[in-house]
Amino acid sequence: MSSSVGGRSVIVTGGTRGIGYGIAEVFAGAGAHVTIVGRDRAVAVKAAARLAEGGGSVGFVTADISVPQECARMADEVMAARGGIDVLCANAGMFTGKSLAEMTEADYDETFDLNMKGCLFSVQACLSALAATGRGRVVVTSSITGPMTGVPGWTHYGASKAAQLGFVRAAAMELAPRAITVNAVLPGTIWSEGLLKLGMNLEEAAASIPLRRLGDPRDVGHAALFFASDDASYITGQTLVIDGGVTLVE
Repeated sequence: MSSSVGGRSVIVTGGTRGIGYGIAEVFAGAGAHVTIVGRDRAVAVKAAARLAEGGGSVGFVTADISVPQECARMADEVMAARGGIDVLCANAGMFTGKSLAEMTEADYDETFDLNMKGCLFSVQACLSALAATGRGRVVVTSSITGPMTGVPGWTHYGASKAAQLGFVRAAAMELAPRAITVNAVLPGTIWSEGLLKLGMNLEEAAASIPLRRLGDPRDVGHAALFFASDDASYITGQTLVIDGGVTLVE
């Protein structure tokens, strides 16, 4: 499977840290030409350098994908640098807690602008390049929160992640005639800097998961790699849960 993405041009939005970094690491290790995308240039420079230490071909673009024009510039820069786009991992996203009673329109807009609008317009920006390959791949990072589970204080986040799956299914139908597949990975509790910022008790979180550990960002990366591989060429509009079995608990 890994060899089928070797030499292909892969974009990972939100690839400078967390799950996105893990996805980029897996693709770089499989021989792909990876471009990570983030808003902070200093963070992107350091992340690309760390990823390249493993021997991979890694570059970066700084862009705010919640802005459609920035998505277009991202695609243009990758095309200029790599000569094409074979895979888009639409991973960039955010999660912040806010009770429903306290939520403002700005809180809602910030979450949906990045999680949903950013997903849609990053795919739109890459469409022509993906179609030109004859085997374009889109992999969206959704979540178990929203599509499968609910968390108090995350109504806006959960709604945005459920919305992504509606997008995946419709886009898969629309883009199938152009030989582009569109699928989604649904992570559970994956170790990241974001979990630490939330103040989550990681030991308690791990104990609640049947496999008794938090996920590694690379666990999500391997699932994304499968959807991007030739082995998944007849799979589109589908989802894959990576949660250590936590959604099995009654």
